[in-house]
Amino acid sequence: MTPRQYARLVSEWIASIGLDSRLYGTHSLRRTKATLIYRRTGNLRAVQLLLGHTKIESTVRYLGIEVDDALAIAEQVDL
Repeated sequence: MTPRQYARLVSEWIASIGLDSRLYGTHSLRRTKATLIYRRTGNLRAVQLLLGHTKIESTVRYLGIEVDDALAIAEQVDL
């Protein structure tokens, strides 16, 4: 499946549940899922892995959280 086909599928799905498909897209859904996982678990490392980020700083910026808060949470996660 190409990225364009996937985007079209998501757009059709959004419209089928009665939402404005212009307001939602593949990227906004990706960001929302990552944000929800982070809020529920506080596991920044898991979100980093799910998003495929190589740097934790990229994940912090992506989620829009404070670096100090994110690093404090990350230090609590055992690998």
